[in-house]
Amino acid sequence: GRPPGLGIVLAGADPASEIYVRNKLASASAAGCRADLHRLDASASVADALAVVARLNDDDAVDGILVQSPLPKAMGHDAEQRVFDTVRPDKDVDGFHPENVGKLVQKRAALVACTPSGVMQLLAREGITLAGRHAVVIGRSDIVGKPMALLLLHADATVTVCHSRTPDVAAMAREADIVVAAVGRAGYLTPAFVKPGATVIDVGINRVTDRSLAEALFGEGHPRRRQFAEKGSVVVGDVHPDVDAVAGALTPVPGGVGPLTIAMLLHNTVVAAEQRTR
Repeated sequence: GRPPGLGIVLAGADPASEIYVRNKLASASAAGCRADLHRLDASASVADALAVVARLNDDDAVDGILVQSPLPKAMGHDAEQRVFDTVRPDKDVDGFHPENVGKLVQKRAALVACTPSGVMQLLAREGITLAGRHAVVIGRSDIVGKPMALLLLHADATVTVCHSRTPDVAAMAREADIVVAAVGRAGYLTPAFVKPGATVIDVGINRVTDRSLAEALFGEGHPRRRQFAEKGSVVVGDVHPDVDAVAGALTPVPGGVGPLTIAMLLHNTVVAAEQRTR
């Protein structure tokens, strides 16, 4: 008798967060969900954020709660974890609450981190076989790397997680049938990391404002180089453009994993609403 409700908490005025939240609000509206934005200024305390989350926890019209990351540094180094832990598990559409993460480990989570879930949907709908294949995840964050590795493992892939302390990441990645890059470094993953024909998933979203880096990534006459010349910046992933000549399949940035993250956020919101009305 009502649309699924999503409450979004945005603290501060981070330009990237403003864009992400605007896109989420527009997508929610287009999908027929109700989405409300709750703003906090950059001087707000972690107690202020916790109070907003507590109010949304108690609001029966709100099925899902999303706290946009990052929170202002003034809230403290542990603010995000404190706020995520306060979100009710059944409203945790980001899939970050310890209860939902624990259920993911046991392969019984209903609400799973949105970006890894979107990657799994992409792989499934493109017909990429996972069972028995070797997948390398580069990055071990709680938001992408760890849940990504678990989802691939649940799909019967053999999974290796590489990170900043892994010796010779390129050699490890070259053994993989599927590579997921989630390190937050523009053009980090070069053709030297990729076995010919491998599937490469680029999770990174990096805004490049340095001309020399943009020119190193995009050759003379490349349309993205012209875009940089016009705008003074360009959005790129963690995967170097030259990987396109080696990989069997490669997700674009922008326009690849990013829209799927929002789609899975809305999916989780609907799942949370259905669970709460049973």
